[in-house]
Amino acid sequence: MNEDETSVGIGSPPERRKQMRLKALWIGIWLAFMSAPVKDLVDGHHPAWATALGTLGLLVFVGSYLLLVYRHTSKALDPVRVRSALAFLGALAVVLSLTLGTPWLVLFVYVSVSVGATLPLSTARWLIPAVTAVLIGIGVTGEHPREVITALAFPALLGGFAMTGIRQMIRTTIQLREARATVAQLAANEERLRLARDLHDLLGHSLSLITLKSELAGRMLPDHPEQAAAQVADIEQVSRQALVDVRSAVTGYRRPTLPGELAGARTALAAAGIAADVPVEPVEELPEKPEEVLAWGLREAVTNVVRHSGARRCTITLAPRQTLDGRVLELTVADDGRGASGRAPGNGLTGIKERLTTVDGTLATRATDPRSGKGFTMVLSVPLESGLGSAE
Repeated sequence: MNEDETSVGIGSPPERRKQMRLKALWIGIWLAFMSAPVKDLVDGHHPAWATALGTLGLLVFVGSYLLLVYRHTSKALDPVRVRSALAFLGALAVVLSLTLGTPWLVLFVYVSVSVGATLPLSTARWLIPAVTAVLIGIGVTGEHPREVITALAFPALLGGFAMTGIRQMIRTTIQLREARATVAQLAANEERLRLARDLHDLLGHSLSLITLKSELAGRMLPDHPEQAAAQVADIEQVSRQALVDVRSAVTGYRRPTLPGELAGARTALAAAGIAADVPVEPVEELPEKPEEVLAWGLREAVTNVVRHSGARRCTITLAPRQTLDGRVLELTVADDGRGASGRAPGNGLTGIKERLTTVDGTLATRATDPRSGKGFTMVLSVPLESGLGSAE
């Protein structure tokens, strides 16, 4: 399953036209509160020139507001440009409210929201109340001041400070994303260093021995061909052993582990927009082979959930259980998606069964919700050795 092209991650600028349109719609939907000044213009209480100027002023205000909030949430603008835009919006709100009347005081709510969305908290915490105070000051001079203050003062305060919270959440999300990328890079660097160190330990002695024996065989060739042949045989043996050691090391690096696959499952499900309940680490220590089989099975199961299930939630559990044949470790992957298609098992399930057979494990599948047939649950079981099982 590919990530939805229309989704925009928190703190991420839109990259496609669909994402841009979705973001513009999300920001523009709040313009529904502009109904008061629009109704005031449509009712025709003002002279023609006032209506024309009011329409122009409203269009300029809305355009400036959308441009400021849209651009700033995509990419931080220059602070001087942000303050200039906020000053322009505030001045325009004051002029239109004083000129055209009480219905236009709603513009101050948008000024307050713009302040919360674009300015640091240290500045917004006093500027939002200041904008609200200007709203109240102009409102008490008009008609029905109590109703105006009640209807607009609290939305201005709450809207402005709510946007500061959203802005802080976006900043925190960006920092977490950068920190995660840094951790991944550090882990990759550490893995490269470990691989280099292990290869040096594996090959350093062997290659040094091969070099020395090659030089010795070269010196023996003219006068002692039998001894030179023995050295060459030793070189062949050492090189074969070095090749076996390298293959063993590479196999160990390639072997999947349960902690690694659990972390990978958490990342894959989150990237696909699926709510995940994943344990942090295995509850039991397993021998290498059963752990590898469960790790491969977990990878295949999560891949099926991401690509084919259409699920909104996936739960992964890893727990020991006592059976008549002894203790087993059960890995359960359950989703709330569309369920099994009713067709024969695919290559993925067949491969899981074949791997489990090598460690005397079993595979069971069922619908997560038996009554509706929705969802798909996969249970993989491997036996626990008695020695490991008793060390609790």
